[in-house]
Amino acid sequence: MPNVPSSVAHGAYPQLSPAAQALAARCESRVNELARRMARETFEQLPGYTELPADVKDVEIAATVRNGLRLFLRRVRDTQGRAGDYSLFRERAAQRADEGMPLHTLLRSHSTGVYVLWQALRDEANSGEEGALIELVDFLLRGHEAIIGAVAETYLDEQAALFAERREHHRSLVRGLLDGSLPPARTLEELGLEGPFLVVHLHVPRGQDPAAPAVADRRNVRRIQTVLDRVLGTEAVSLLSVDGGHVIAPQRADDTDGTRACEELSTRLRKICGPDVRCAAVTAASPQDVPAAARTATDIVRVARACGRPPGPHRMDDVLLEYHLSRRDESSDRIAALLDPVADRPELIETLRAHLEHRHDRRSTARHLRLHPNTVDNRLARFTELTGLDISSPHGNALALAALLLRGNVPA
Repeated sequence: MPNVPSSVAHGAYPQLSPAAQALAARCESRVNELARRMARETFEQLPGYTELPADVKDVEIAATVRNGLRLFLRRVRDTQGRAGDYSLFRERAAQRADEGMPLHTLLRSHSTGVYVLWQALRDEANSGEEGALIELVDFLLRGHEAIIGAVAETYLDEQAALFAERREHHRSLVRGLLDGSLPPARTLEELGLEGPFLVVHLHVPRGQDPAAPAVADRRNVRRIQTVLDRVLGTEAVSLLSVDGGHVIAPQRADDTDGTRACEELSTRLRKICGPDVRCAAVTAASPQDVPAAARTATDIVRVARACGRPPGPHRMDDVLLEYHLSRRDESSDRIAALLDPVADRPELIETLRAHLEHRHDRRSTARHLRLHPNTVDNRLARFTELTGLDISSPHGNALALAALLLRGNVPA
Protein backbone atom coordinates (compact mmCIF):
# COMPACT_ATOMS: atom_id res chain seq x y z
CA MET A 1 0.00 0.00 0.00
CA PRO A 2 1.49 3.39 -0.95
CA ASN A 3 2.46 5.89 1.71
CA VAL A 4 -0.02 8.76 1.88
CA PRO A 5 1.70 12.14 2.24
CA SER A 6 1.23 13.60 5.72
CA SER A 7 -0.26 16.75 4.20
CA VAL A 8 -3.08 14.66 2.71
CA ALA A 9 -3.64 12.80 5.96
CA HIS A 10 -4.17 16.12 7.74
CA GLY A 11 -6.65 17.47 5.19
CA ALA A 12 -4.44 19.64 2.96
CA TYR A 13 -3.86 18.94 -0.73
CA PRO A 14 -0.26 17.95 -1.55
CA GLN A 15 1.85 19.57 -4.21
CA LEU A 16 1.85 17.06 -7.05
CA SER A 17 4.94 16.12 -8.96
CA PRO A 18 5.47 17.35 -12.53
CA ALA A 19 4.99 13.74 -13.70
CA ALA A 20 1.56 13.53 -12.04
CA GLN A 21 0.54 16.92 -13.46
CA ALA A 22 1.67 15.86 -16.93
CA LEU A 23 -0.32 12.62 -16.73
CA ALA A 24 -3.48 14.47 -15.71
CA ALA A 25 -2.99 17.05 -18.45
CA ARG A 26 -3.15 14.34 -21.09
CA CYS A 27 -6.74 13.61 -20.02
CA GLU A 28 -7.96 17.19 -20.57
CA SER A 29 -8.85 16.55 -24.20
CA ARG A 30 -11.18 13.71 -23.08
CA VAL A 31 -13.33 15.79 -20.71
CA ASN A 32 -16.34 16.15 -23.03
CA GLU A 33 -16.15 12.50 -24.10
CA LEU A 34 -16.00 11.29 -20.48
CA ALA A 35 -18.88 13.59 -19.44
CA ARG A 36 -21.10 12.29 -22.26
CA ARG A 37 -20.21 8.68 -21.45
CA MET A 38 -21.01 9.10 -17.76
CA ALA A 39 -24.27 11.00 -18.29
CA ARG A 40 -25.60 8.71 -21.01
CA GLU A 41 -24.05 5.29 -20.36
CA THR A 42 -22.29 4.76 -17.04
CA PHE A 43 -24.99 6.33 -14.86
CA GLU A 44 -27.71 4.30 -16.61
CA GLN A 45 -26.79 1.44 -14.28
CA LEU A 46 -27.83 3.44 -11.22
CA PRO A 47 -31.33 2.74 -9.78
CA GLY A 48 -33.85 5.36 -10.83
CA TYR A 49 -31.49 7.16 -13.22
CA THR A 50 -33.24 5.97 -16.38
CA GLU A 51 -36.46 7.70 -15.28
CA LEU A 52 -34.83 11.13 -15.30
CA PRO A 53 -35.82 13.50 -18.14
CA ALA A 54 -33.42 13.49 -21.10
CA ASP A 55 -32.65 17.21 -20.68
CA VAL A 56 -31.60 16.65 -17.08
CA LYS A 57 -29.15 13.96 -18.20
CA ASP A 58 -27.85 15.76 -21.27
CA VAL A 59 -27.66 19.27 -19.81
CA GLU A 60 -27.54 19.42 -16.03
CA ILE A 61 -25.84 16.14 -15.15
CA ALA A 62 -23.43 16.29 -18.10
CA ALA A 63 -22.53 19.87 -17.15
CA THR A 64 -21.97 18.83 -13.53
CA VAL A 65 -19.71 15.99 -14.65
CA ARG A 66 -17.70 18.32 -16.89
CA ASN A 67 -17.38 20.77 -14.02
CA GLY A 68 -16.12 18.00 -11.74
CA LEU A 69 -13.56 16.77 -14.27
CA ARG A 70 -12.26 20.25 -15.01
CA LEU A 71 -12.19 21.14 -11.31
CA PHE A 72 -10.05 18.07 -10.66
CA LEU A 73 -7.67 18.95 -13.47
CA ARG A 74 -7.41 22.58 -12.37
CA ARG A 75 -6.62 21.52 -8.82
CA VAL A 76 -3.94 19.19 -10.07
CA ARG A 77 -2.24 22.28 -11.52
CA ASP A 78 -3.04 24.53 -8.53
CA THR A 79 -3.19 22.84 -5.13
CA GLN A 80 -3.43 26.13 -3.21
CA GLY A 81 -7.24 26.24 -3.34
CA ARG A 82 -7.57 28.85 -6.12
CA ALA A 83 -8.95 26.45 -8.70
CA GLY A 84 -12.66 26.79 -7.84
CA ASP A 85 -15.19 25.67 -5.26
CA TYR A 86 -18.05 23.19 -4.90
CA SER A 87 -20.88 25.67 -5.50
CA LEU A 88 -22.17 23.90 -8.61
CA PHE A 89 -22.20 20.55 -6.81
CA ARG A 90 -24.17 22.13 -3.97
CA GLU A 91 -26.61 23.77 -6.38
CA ARG A 92 -27.22 20.50 -8.21
CA ALA A 93 -27.59 18.60 -4.93
CA ALA A 94 -30.32 21.03 -3.85
CA GLN A 95 -32.07 20.57 -7.21
CA ARG A 96 -31.90 16.78 -6.97
CA ALA A 97 -33.40 16.93 -3.45
CA ASP A 98 -36.19 19.16 -4.74
CA GLU A 99 -36.87 16.72 -7.60
CA GLY A 100 -36.95 13.75 -5.25
CA MET A 101 -33.86 11.89 -6.45
CA PRO A 102 -32.81 9.51 -3.65
CA LEU A 103 -29.64 10.54 -1.85
CA HIS A 104 -28.04 7.14 -2.44
CA THR A 105 -28.48 7.56 -6.22
CA LEU A 106 -26.94 11.02 -6.12
CA LEU A 107 -23.93 9.88 -4.06
CA ARG A 108 -23.43 6.79 -6.20
CA SER A 109 -23.35 8.97 -9.30
CA HIS A 110 -20.45 10.94 -7.81
CA SER A 111 -18.63 7.76 -6.76
CA THR A 112 -19.18 6.25 -10.20
CA GLY A 113 -17.79 9.40 -11.80
CA VAL A 114 -14.66 9.07 -9.69
CA TYR A 115 -14.24 5.49 -10.86
CA VAL A 116 -14.57 6.49 -14.52
CA LEU A 117 -11.97 9.23 -14.05
CA TRP A 118 -9.64 6.74 -12.37
CA GLN A 119 -10.08 4.43 -15.38
CA ALA A 120 -9.20 7.29 -17.74
CA LEU A 121 -6.06 8.12 -15.74
CA ARG A 122 -5.08 4.45 -15.62
CA ASP A 123 -5.58 4.02 -19.36
CA GLU A 124 -3.54 7.15 -20.05
CA ALA A 125 -0.62 6.12 -17.83
CA ASN A 126 2.46 4.67 -19.48
CA SER A 127 4.98 2.25 -18.10
CA GLY A 128 7.10 3.98 -15.48
CA GLU A 129 4.29 6.40 -14.46
CA GLU A 130 2.95 4.19 -11.67
CA GLY A 131 4.15 6.63 -9.01
CA ALA A 132 2.46 9.54 -10.76
CA LEU A 133 -0.75 7.50 -11.03
CA ILE A 134 -0.69 6.73 -7.30
CA GLU A 135 -0.24 10.44 -6.54
CA LEU A 136 -3.28 11.30 -8.67
CA VAL A 137 -5.42 8.58 -7.11
CA ASP A 138 -4.58 9.87 -3.62
CA PHE A 139 -5.43 13.37 -4.78
CA LEU A 140 -8.65 12.20 -6.47
CA LEU A 141 -9.93 10.30 -3.43
CA ARG A 142 -9.22 13.18 -1.07
CA GLY A 143 -11.11 15.56 -3.35
CA HIS A 144 -13.95 13.05 -3.65
CA GLU A 145 -14.28 12.95 0.14
CA ALA A 146 -14.75 16.71 0.28
CA ILE A 147 -17.26 16.73 -2.61
CA ILE A 148 -19.34 13.91 -1.12
CA GLY A 149 -19.46 15.80 2.17
CA ALA A 150 -20.60 19.01 0.49
CA VAL A 151 -23.22 17.21 -1.64
CA ALA A 152 -24.67 15.18 1.25
CA GLU A 153 -24.80 18.21 3.55
CA THR A 154 -26.57 20.37 0.96
CA TYR A 155 -29.00 17.60 -0.02
CA LEU A 156 -30.00 16.91 3.59
CA ASP A 157 -30.32 20.62 4.39
CA GLU A 158 -32.55 21.13 1.35
CA GLN A 159 -34.61 18.06 2.17
CA ALA A 160 -35.10 19.26 5.74
CA ALA A 161 -36.14 22.69 4.47
CA LEU A 162 -38.58 21.16 1.99
CA PHE A 163 -40.04 18.93 4.69
CA ALA A 164 -40.46 21.90 7.04
CA GLU A 165 -42.11 23.86 4.23
CA ARG A 166 -44.54 21.05 3.48
CA ARG A 167 -45.30 20.57 7.18
CA GLU A 168 -45.97 24.28 7.68
CA HIS A 169 -48.09 24.40 4.52
CA HIS A 170 -50.13 21.48 5.83
CA ARG A 171 -50.45 23.22 9.19
CA SER A 172 -51.79 26.37 7.52
CA LEU A 173 -54.28 24.30 5.52
CA VAL A 174 -55.50 22.48 8.64
CA ARG A 175 -55.72 25.78 10.52
CA GLY A 176 -57.80 27.32 7.73
CA LEU A 177 -59.99 24.22 7.54
CA LEU A 178 -60.74 24.23 11.25
CA ASP A 179 -61.35 27.97 11.56
CA GLY A 180 -63.61 28.02 8.50
CA SER A 181 -61.44 30.29 6.35
CA LEU A 182 -60.76 27.60 3.72
CA PRO A 183 -63.27 25.44 1.82
CA PRO A 184 -63.29 21.95 3.40
CA ALA A 185 -63.55 19.81 0.26
CA ARG A 186 -60.79 21.53 -1.68
CA THR A 187 -58.53 21.78 1.39
CA LEU A 188 -58.79 18.09 2.26
CA GLU A 189 -58.20 17.21 -1.37
CA GLU A 190 -55.00 19.27 -1.33
CA LEU A 191 -54.01 17.52 1.89
CA GLY A 192 -54.48 14.20 0.13
CA LEU A 193 -57.23 12.91 2.43
CA GLU A 194 -60.44 11.17 1.41
CA GLY A 195 -63.46 10.59 3.65
CA PRO A 196 -64.83 9.38 5.86
CA PHE A 197 -62.52 11.06 8.37
CA LEU A 198 -61.46 10.63 11.97
CA VAL A 199 -60.86 13.89 13.81
CA VAL A 200 -58.88 13.63 17.05
CA HIS A 201 -58.31 16.23 19.74
CA LEU A 202 -55.30 15.80 22.03
CA HIS A 203 -54.76 17.47 25.37
CA VAL A 204 -51.15 17.14 26.56
CA PRO A 205 -50.51 19.12 29.76
CA ARG A 206 -47.17 20.89 29.93
CA GLY A 207 -44.75 20.21 32.76
CA GLN A 208 -44.80 22.09 36.02
CA ASP A 209 -42.33 24.65 34.65
CA PRO A 210 -44.31 26.98 32.34
CA ALA A 211 -41.07 28.56 31.20
CA ALA A 212 -39.69 25.34 29.74
CA PRO A 213 -37.08 26.01 27.06
CA ALA A 214 -38.37 26.36 23.53
CA VAL A 215 -36.01 23.61 22.39
CA ALA A 216 -37.63 21.17 24.83
CA ASP A 217 -41.09 22.21 23.61
CA ARG A 218 -40.15 21.60 19.98
CA ARG A 219 -38.67 18.24 20.86
CA ASN A 220 -41.88 17.27 22.63
CA VAL A 221 -44.00 18.26 19.63
CA ARG A 222 -41.75 16.15 17.38
CA ARG A 223 -42.15 13.17 19.70
CA ILE A 224 -45.93 13.60 19.70
CA GLN A 225 -45.89 13.77 15.90
CA THR A 226 -43.87 10.54 15.73
CA VAL A 227 -46.52 8.77 17.82
CA LEU A 228 -49.29 10.14 15.59
CA ASP A 229 -47.49 8.89 12.48
CA ARG A 230 -47.19 5.41 13.96
CA VAL A 231 -50.77 5.15 15.20
CA LEU A 232 -52.73 7.05 12.53
CA GLY A 233 -50.34 6.75 9.58
CA THR A 234 -48.16 9.33 7.90
CA GLU A 235 -51.04 10.42 5.69
CA ALA A 236 -52.74 11.96 8.75
CA VAL A 237 -52.37 15.75 9.05
CA SER A 238 -52.12 17.69 12.28
CA LEU A 239 -52.13 21.10 13.89
CA LEU A 240 -50.08 20.66 17.05
CA SER A 241 -48.59 22.77 19.79
CA VAL A 242 -46.82 21.73 22.95
CA ASP A 243 -50.25 21.43 24.63
CA GLY A 244 -51.70 19.11 21.99
CA GLY A 245 -54.01 19.98 19.12
CA HIS A 246 -56.00 18.35 16.34
CA VAL A 247 -55.33 15.49 13.95
CA ILE A 248 -57.31 14.54 10.85
CA ALA A 249 -56.87 11.02 9.52
CA PRO A 250 -58.70 8.62 7.22
CA GLN A 251 -61.23 6.51 9.08
CA ARG A 252 -60.10 2.89 9.38
CA ALA A 253 -62.50 0.09 8.50
CA ASP A 254 -61.54 -1.82 11.66
CA ASP A 255 -61.95 1.23 13.93
CA THR A 256 -64.86 3.24 12.62
CA ASP A 257 -65.39 5.32 15.79
CA GLY A 258 -61.70 5.83 16.61
CA THR A 259 -61.88 4.02 19.96
CA ARG A 260 -58.87 1.80 19.28
CA ALA A 261 -56.85 4.67 17.85
CA CYS A 262 -57.50 6.83 20.93
CA GLU A 263 -56.60 4.01 23.31
CA GLU A 264 -53.31 3.41 21.51
CA LEU A 265 -52.53 7.12 21.29
CA SER A 266 -53.22 7.54 24.99
CA THR A 267 -51.01 4.59 25.92
CA ARG A 268 -48.08 5.71 23.77
CA LEU A 269 -48.30 9.41 24.64
CA ARG A 270 -48.41 8.76 28.38
CA LYS A 271 -44.93 7.25 28.07
CA ILE A 272 -43.45 10.48 26.72
CA CYS A 273 -45.79 13.19 28.02
CA GLY A 274 -46.84 11.93 31.45
CA PRO A 275 -50.06 10.43 32.81
CA ASP A 276 -52.44 13.34 32.19
CA VAL A 277 -52.85 12.88 28.43
CA ARG A 278 -56.43 13.05 27.17
CA CYS A 279 -57.88 12.51 23.73
CA ALA A 280 -61.21 12.17 21.97
CA ALA A 281 -62.12 11.15 18.43
CA VAL A 282 -65.17 12.12 16.39
CA THR A 283 -65.99 10.84 12.91
CA ALA A 284 -66.83 13.09 9.96
CA ALA A 285 -68.61 11.58 6.98
CA SER A 286 -67.84 14.46 4.61
CA PRO A 287 -65.32 17.31 4.38
CA GLN A 288 -68.00 19.78 5.49
CA ASP A 289 -68.39 17.83 8.76
CA VAL A 290 -64.71 18.06 9.75
CA PRO A 291 -64.70 21.51 11.47
CA ALA A 292 -67.74 20.58 13.60
CA ALA A 293 -66.16 17.23 14.46
CA ALA A 294 -63.02 19.04 15.66
CA ARG A 295 -65.09 21.33 17.90
CA THR A 296 -66.99 18.36 19.30
CA ALA A 297 -63.81 16.42 20.06
CA THR A 298 -62.38 19.47 21.84
CA ASP A 299 -65.54 19.88 23.92
CA ILE A 300 -65.58 16.20 24.90
CA VAL A 301 -62.08 16.52 26.37
CA ARG A 302 -62.91 19.83 28.05
CA VAL A 303 -66.06 18.44 29.63
CA ALA A 304 -64.33 15.22 30.69
CA ARG A 305 -61.78 17.28 32.61
CA ALA A 306 -64.46 19.38 34.27
CA CYS A 307 -66.54 16.47 35.50
CA GLY A 308 -63.62 14.60 36.99
CA ARG A 309 -63.03 11.88 34.43
CA PRO A 310 -59.56 10.38 34.78
CA PRO A 311 -57.10 11.10 31.97
CA GLY A 312 -57.09 8.86 28.94
CA PRO A 313 -59.35 8.38 25.92
CA HIS A 314 -62.82 9.90 26.17
CA ARG A 315 -66.03 9.17 24.29
CA MET A 316 -69.20 11.21 23.98
CA ASP A 317 -71.09 8.49 25.84
CA ASP A 318 -68.77 8.96 28.83
CA VAL A 319 -69.87 12.57 29.33
CA LEU A 320 -73.29 12.62 27.74
CA LEU A 321 -75.10 14.51 30.52
CA GLU A 322 -72.26 16.90 31.24
CA TYR A 323 -71.85 17.62 27.53
CA HIS A 324 -75.55 18.48 27.38
CA LEU A 325 -75.15 20.82 30.38
CA SER A 326 -72.42 22.71 28.56
CA ARG A 327 -74.62 23.56 25.55
CA ARG A 328 -75.95 27.10 25.39
CA ASP A 329 -79.65 28.01 25.36
CA GLU A 330 -81.85 30.76 26.82
CA SER A 331 -80.91 29.73 30.39
CA SER A 332 -77.15 29.70 29.78
CA ASP A 333 -76.38 33.31 30.68
CA ARG A 334 -78.25 33.06 33.99
CA ILE A 335 -76.43 29.85 34.93
CA ALA A 336 -73.05 31.30 33.96
CA ALA A 337 -73.81 34.40 36.06
CA LEU A 338 -73.94 32.24 39.19
CA LEU A 339 -70.13 32.53 39.29
CA ASP A 340 -70.10 36.34 39.00
CA PRO A 341 -69.54 36.77 42.78
CA VAL A 342 -66.20 34.95 42.47
CA ALA A 343 -65.17 36.33 39.07
CA ASP A 344 -62.34 38.25 40.73
CA ARG A 345 -61.28 35.28 42.84
CA PRO A 346 -59.50 32.96 40.35
CA GLU A 347 -58.10 30.84 43.18
CA LEU A 348 -61.66 29.89 44.24
CA ILE A 349 -62.68 28.99 40.69
CA GLU A 350 -59.49 26.94 40.20
CA THR A 351 -60.10 25.12 43.49
CA LEU A 352 -63.68 24.35 42.45
CA ARG A 353 -62.55 23.09 39.07
CA ALA A 354 -59.88 20.86 40.60
CA HIS A 355 -62.29 19.60 43.26
CA LEU A 356 -64.80 18.57 40.60
CA GLU A 357 -62.07 17.05 38.45
CA HIS A 358 -60.84 14.98 41.40
CA ARG A 359 -64.35 13.78 42.27
CA HIS A 360 -64.69 15.74 45.53
CA ASP A 361 -61.59 14.10 47.02
CA ARG A 362 -60.16 16.91 49.17
CA ARG A 363 -56.77 15.25 49.64
CA SER A 364 -56.36 14.54 45.93
CA THR A 365 -57.43 18.10 45.19
CA ALA A 366 -54.94 19.44 47.72
CA ARG A 367 -52.10 17.40 46.23
CA HIS A 368 -52.98 18.62 42.74
CA LEU A 369 -53.02 22.26 43.85
CA ARG A 370 -50.10 21.82 46.26
CA LEU A 371 -52.19 23.06 49.16
CA HIS A 372 -53.05 21.81 52.63
CA PRO A 373 -56.43 19.96 52.69
CA ASN A 374 -57.72 22.52 55.21
CA THR A 375 -56.97 25.29 52.71
CA VAL A 376 -59.09 23.45 50.13
CA ASP A 377 -61.94 23.21 52.66
CA ASN A 378 -61.69 26.91 53.48
CA ARG A 379 -61.72 27.92 49.83
CA LEU A 380 -64.75 25.75 49.04
CA ALA A 381 -66.58 27.14 52.06
CA ARG A 382 -65.83 30.67 50.90
CA PHE A 383 -67.05 29.76 47.40
CA THR A 384 -70.37 28.53 48.84
CA GLU A 385 -70.68 31.64 51.00
CA LEU A 386 -70.19 34.00 48.04
CA THR A 387 -72.24 32.17 45.41
CA GLY A 388 -74.85 30.31 47.44
CA LEU A 389 -73.95 27.08 45.56
CA ASP A 390 -73.50 24.09 47.87
CA ILE A 391 -71.41 21.70 45.80
CA SER A 392 -71.87 18.94 48.36
CA SER A 393 -75.47 18.61 47.12
CA PRO A 394 -76.31 17.06 43.70
CA HIS A 395 -78.22 20.17 42.65
CA GLY A 396 -75.51 22.64 43.67
CA ASN A 397 -72.83 20.45 42.15
CA ALA A 398 -74.69 20.27 38.81
CA LEU A 399 -75.22 24.06 38.74
CA ALA A 400 -71.58 24.77 39.59
CA LEU A 401 -70.39 22.37 36.90
CA ALA A 402 -72.74 23.85 34.29
CA ALA A 403 -71.63 27.37 35.23
CA LEU A 404 -67.98 26.44 34.85
CA LEU A 405 -68.60 24.86 31.46
CA LEU A 406 -70.68 27.76 30.15
CA ARG A 407 -68.16 30.38 31.31
CA GLY A 408 -65.30 28.51 29.70
CA ASN A 409 -63.39 28.17 32.96
CA VAL A 410 -62.23 24.66 32.06
CA PRO A 411 -59.60 25.07 29.36
CA ALA A 412 -59.01 22.25 26.93
